[in-house]
Amino acid sequence: MEERNMRRLPKTVLLALLTVYLVWGSTYLAIHVSLISFPPFLLMATRFLVAGGLLFGWLKLRGAPSPTLRQWRDGGIVGVLLLAGGMGLTAVAQQYVSSGMTAVFIASAPLLFALWGGLFGEWPRGREWVGILAGFSGAALLASGGEFAAQPAGVAALAGALVCWTFGSVLSQKKLTLAPGAMGFASEMLIGGIFLLGVGLVRGEAIVMPLDVRAMLAWAYLVIAGSLAAFSAYMYLLANVTPALASSYAYVNPVIAVVLGGWLAGETTGTREAVAMAVILGSVLLLTTSRSRGKPAPEPGAAPIAATAVKHH
Repeated sequence: MEERNMRRLPKTVLLALLTVYLVWGSTYLAIHVSLISFPPFLLMATRFLVAGGLLFGWLKLRGAPSPTLRQWRDGGIVGVLLLAGGMGLTAVAQQYVSSGMTAVFIASAPLLFALWGGLFGEWPRGREWVGILAGFSGAALLASGGEFAAQPAGVAALAGALVCWTFGSVLSQKKLTLAPGAMGFASEMLIGGIFLLGVGLVRGEAIVMPLDVRAMLAWAYLVIAGSLAAFSAYMYLLANVTPALASSYAYVNPVIAVVLGGWLAGETTGTREAVAMAVILGSVLLLTTSRSRGKPAPEPGAAPIAATAVKHH
């Protein structure tokens, strides 16, 4: 039965899930490296302004209509909450908080998704609750082997980032009217990037010159893979699957980080990590095979994100 349910997921949904899982599992390292030359808010501002400008220009060349004034407004609200509040504050927090603490905070995102969704009248069902709680337990177990150092400013920034990210995500589903398809993603990145730029300038941030080569390569990765591919894929998931499944990246990303650590840094994986990753895999299977949002996702070819995610990854 579960296998049949998984087969019902359109290929575009599976592609978007894989994109978010794999890319966002590596972007924390890219952010850490980028901070060598870029201060937090200017890092995120330049990243999303370039990505949003490229996506907007590509769509206009293909004849896509520009967003209406209301769509710009609603895209701006989502962009400020997700990009400035969510990602901007996360970049700030990474200066003060250990990776273990960050992983546990991020893993609580599906729980907040469930709360916000319930306030808008859509609580998770029993199977989804099991998947959410199992995923959080697995992520906490996986992170327990690391250091949990944190300064109060970092904890506050992480908490603010989590609230902004989850609330903005649910608002984009329930209350706001975004431009269709990838144009909605472009408007969010452009408005969010402008807001981030203003915050960075007000805070007196400045890019460290000359630019470090590693920081520039990491920044380019964030633009192409982290923004054009993964952020667009995430917004597509929000529109087509349950909040619990869309937010399951929070459990998978620490697993990707552990795998990358073993591959790039020679870190060893013990019994605790193996058990935690098995629990996380089980939670994702539960969420993947649970009910849909009640409306089918577009077939391959009908969703602009399918081409966007592949083309820019």
